[in-house]
Amino acid sequence: MAKAKLIPPYGGKLVNLVVEGEEREALLARAPKLLSIKISQRNVCDLELLATGGFSPLTTFMGKADYERVLHEMRLADGTLFPLPITLTANPKELPAVGEELVLRNPNNDVLAIMRLDEVYRWDLGREALLAYGTTDPKHPMVSEMEHWNKVCISGEIKVVNLPKYYDFVELRLTPAQVRARLEAMGYDNVVAFQTRNPLHRIHEELTKRAAERVNGSLLIQPVVGMTKPGDVDHYTRVRIYKVLVEKYYDKNRTLLSLLPLAMRLAGPKEALLHALIRRNYGANHFIVGRDHAGPGKDSTGKPFYGPYDAQELMLKYEAELGVKMIPFKELVYLPDEDRYVEQEDVSPRARVLTISGTQVREEYLAKGKLLPEWFTRPETAEILREMYPPRHKQGFCVWFTGLSGAGKSATAQVLTSLLLERGRRVTLLDGDVVRTHLSKGLGFSKEDRDANILRIAFVAGEIVRAGGTVICAAISPYRATRNEARKMVGENFIEVYMDTPLEICEQRDVKGLYAKARQAMVEGKPMGFTGIDDPYEPPISPEITLQGYGSSPEENARKFIAYLEEQGYLLPQ
Repeated sequence: MAKAKLIPPYGGKLVNLVVEGEEREALLARAPKLLSIKISQRNVCDLELLATGGFSPLTTFMGKADYERVLHEMRLADGTLFPLPITLTANPKELPAVGEELVLRNPNNDVLAIMRLDEVYRWDLGREALLAYGTTDPKHPMVSEMEHWNKVCISGEIKVVNLPKYYDFVELRLTPAQVRARLEAMGYDNVVAFQTRNPLHRIHEELTKRAAERVNGSLLIQPVVGMTKPGDVDHYTRVRIYKVLVEKYYDKNRTLLSLLPLAMRLAGPKEALLHALIRRNYGANHFIVGRDHAGPGKDSTGKPFYGPYDAQELMLKYEAELGVKMIPFKELVYLPDEDRYVEQEDVSPRARVLTISGTQVREEYLAKGKLLPEWFTRPETAEILREMYPPRHKQGFCVWFTGLSGAGKSATAQVLTSLLLERGRRVTLLDGDVVRTHLSKGLGFSKEDRDANILRIAFVAGEIVRAGGTVICAAISPYRATRNEARKMVGENFIEVYMDTPLEICEQRDVKGLYAKARQAMVEGKPMGFTGIDDPYEPPISPEITLQGYGSSPEENARKFIAYLEEQGYLLPQ
């Protein structure tokens, strides 16, 4: 079969920022003498796509001119369509003078790149959140994450000396140039790309095969393995599933599995454009866009952040300019009497139909240790998921008490600890006062220090949960955005418990005299920054459960919560 003539990269040229040979050695020799900063995992993912051309025609983290126009018009300064900002924030105290060089290191302190610092500019969280993501709601994962970014953005020419090093699925971690070469060798001019961050089930399999047939092209299955939605199935499990399915059930002569190190923004419609842009750089000229594509779920009021078909509508508007045609992901259902999948809109009113929602997969099958039915998913997929996701009563979980000082968090947590130990659960109690004595010793009570304290607790809690343990966290945690960030760090089994106790009741219980001291400080004009007095407490909008910290004893509240855990499957009923 002759080589295919794939569509050129977006912008006409595939960017390559990776330097080799003598130039690389010279840069590495200079690195120890230069100022350096550690960049976040998101920045590491972005840097890799910048370096290899995944974000072509972008050649660096955005400077102010690109940033501003992208926010307002979804275009770079030169007019090129680009839907979302790709920025690098830094602490201005750690930077050299403009014009000098700066080393970019990963969280493990490994040297990745050297940047010539050309530009430093300030950004505003609320403005970027509203313009880029359409919301300032901290329930949006990006908005809560941005709360902890540095105050300035930096930009400049980048020379990458080391791409991120991976040890898992190395054979599937292909650069855009490598993917394009393999697709060209398949001999199809048309390429359909499929974006996924979830396990593949039979409906996805059917849809992707039909899409490739529809355009008489090859299929690029490209799961995201950078940063996805909090609570998603981990990429190790997902890639094991993708590998076995592609090996056993897809045509190897027209199907390519390749991993994408993307840090998702969960920006819905705009993210669909970004995904299409990236896939063009990898060689695709068709892209499957699903219902609520790249949506982050529901906001603090319980409403979806984006409409179910907003992404498809925006993609249609810009597909000609992108050079990537949209293939809509139409909902398929299974007809058991005919043993076939059909589009929902084509189903006869009298036909018997079988469907399983994502919620049912989690709640009725995985949480209960049941194998998914074969009409819904391949046996190999079902078995891998059952291996990796034990029944909910055997999973770890985090109970996160939040409320004012004196609301009853610690007292209820102590009773709950005993009740859970009685039921055979392994329990760790992370009480706010104890944590500040050990884990967070030395931190003060500024907003930055309070956030650092909460995120330390969340980090420890997440590790305990992933190891299958139960952790109870009892800390004021006054800010919604930081609690949402804690939820992301822990993962899916995060249970927020709002101890709803009025301020006046908490003040009456003021055994430490802290409220009285804070009131007196206010009178003297020397505010302490005490939560509920001269610093805000932001109550949860949609916690998993609310308990009254007055009118009910700690034991009564703890037993109410035990009943909740039984209802949700975290404990087997007695």
